[in-house]
Amino acid sequence: MADLNGDDEDGQSDEDGNNHAEPAVAAISDRRLQLKWNGWGYADSKFIVNKHGHVEFIGGRYGISGHALTHFRAWMVQALNIDLNFRTPSQKKPQPADYPPPVRCDAFFKELGKLEIPWSVDGEDRLARAHGHTLTEINILRTGKFARIPDLIVWPKSHDDVVKLVVLANAHDVVIIPFGGGTSVSQALMCLAHEKRMIVSLDTSQMNRILWIDDKNWTVCVEAGKVGQDLEAELAKNGFCTGHEPDSMEFSTVGGWVATRASGMKKNVYGNIEDLVVHIKMVTARGVIQKNCQVPRMSAGPDIHQFILGSEGTLGVVTEVVMKIRPLPAVKRYGSIVFPSFEEGVACLRQAAKERCWPASIRLVDNQQFRFGQALKCEAPSALGGVWDTARKFYVTQIKGYNTEKMCVCTLLFEGSESDVTHLEKRLYAMAALHGGMPAGEENGLRGYTLTFVIAYLRDLGFEYGVVSESFETSAPWDRVVDLCRNVKFRVKKECDLRGVRHPPLISCRVTQSYDSGACIYFYFAFNYRGLDQDPVHVYEEIENAARDEIIANGGSISHHHGVGKLRKQWLRETISDCGMGILKSVKAFIDPKNIFAAGNLALDDDLSSK
Repeated sequence: MADLNGDDEDGQSDEDGNNHAEPAVAAISDRRLQLKWNGWGYADSKFIVNKHGHVEFIGGRYGISGHALTHFRAWMVQALNIDLNFRTPSQKKPQPADYPPPVRCDAFFKELGKLEIPWSVDGEDRLARAHGHTLTEINILRTGKFARIPDLIVWPKSHDDVVKLVVLANAHDVVIIPFGGGTSVSQALMCLAHEKRMIVSLDTSQMNRILWIDDKNWTVCVEAGKVGQDLEAELAKNGFCTGHEPDSMEFSTVGGWVATRASGMKKNVYGNIEDLVVHIKMVTARGVIQKNCQVPRMSAGPDIHQFILGSEGTLGVVTEVVMKIRPLPAVKRYGSIVFPSFEEGVACLRQAAKERCWPASIRLVDNQQFRFGQALKCEAPSALGGVWDTARKFYVTQIKGYNTEKMCVCTLLFEGSESDVTHLEKRLYAMAALHGGMPAGEENGLRGYTLTFVIAYLRDLGFEYGVVSESFETSAPWDRVVDLCRNVKFRVKKECDLRGVRHPPLISCRVTQSYDSGACIYFYFAFNYRGLDQDPVHVYEEIENAARDEIIANGGSISHHHGVGKLRKQWLRETISDCGMGILKSVKAFIDPKNIFAAGNLALDDDLSSK
């Protein structure tokens, strides 16, 4: 990390002759140095086309690392008409002279120099915290420049440091954008292009401690910058877990989970973040918000936690969170079920919801994703699983009569005691049989669950060969799930035709979380833009917007867990009503009168003028 606690990038003092360097402080550990600057995940892990013409996942962090995916190239050609001779590489990493000079508030810097809080104005540090991971943001990194990036990065080490920084920013009218793991997929971290004030990215990564574990009340107090997988690993040493496992848990933080109302893959047993939270401490321009006790429930008027959860950095900075924990499960077992069709799979999940026959995770993928998953199999025999070996394929297609163009698969994860898991397995497999389903083996369940963590890397491979892709999600009532999936797919294909996309798009879906009254649906959408005479990312944005309109018209939500940010704020008023929007704006106006938390998310500050 360059220029930590130093002067301007040119090494000069300000116009008054003040040198802004602060007293020496301990060097920080910047985890982002391990990550790609222009794509998803670890820098040493990615999909490539190797010298033998096979797709391969390099690195050593994941189960498929180092293995050739001998079927995947053919799938890429068949599903997306990819031409491996059509390359669209990224631009080179910016040089120091390429970064815009930071906007400065000298009075803020003068006071900051008195605090033992690390900071940086280095261009690379600033760019790394200027974005999340939407298609638009990664495309800007690969091909263009952001209109605005943070001017200063600060690394508070505690709640008290955050209080000092917020007081300082409020006094000098400086903008703060909280930054956790940087995994946002709602453009929540992008700076507003018209913002003239100095923008500070408050990076919580050094606030990464477990403050205490209460083994009597099964709670843990953790700082907001703690990364999910690190939290689970540390708790496991003490025999506990939170069970909260979002797809981004390798990189996302506890504070980010709270700020976006996150959901995890095992919510059936452990709950979503709103179910896990016992106490939240948040620093605002008006002071610290927190309850005066840590109890399982209280009746004390509207729950202030509900204003914090999903606030997306617009009201303040989450600094500490008390969460529920549980003893590590005695048994963890994977499974899978093949269904003749997506419709029958959804019917089974609906019955499982009615009867509360839920494993920790139950996820149903449609036929497109089923075939995609088969193409991702490694050439190593141990990774082939049971579904598509010759004998099982013959049995499934010839004896059972499944149509390979319609069949789909459900992946399962069971957690609990041996007796509870065994009983639940028997109930669920018997239920599946009533809907034409048959068990497909534990190994396929394990593959399906763990592949979740590498799928996000595929977008970067697509970028290299002229394909744009993204996921988007929603929630819907059970009686709308099948129709919504069908209608959104139809709408996406229609919009592609209208906008001149020359190659058939890939649009698939999966049901990822189940509730008594409905489910979460994930869509994956990609198209080959070779031959397109328009900006492909702009075309993608228009089509996804049309898909969101279709989702809402079919009874779906604006988002299940990705949040609103700037990407989906145009639908927020319709979602929560004029009166609801007024309530949120009133809270914003009171708690942040100077709009120093001017992230531009949720449309809460759209009518507030920037200086």
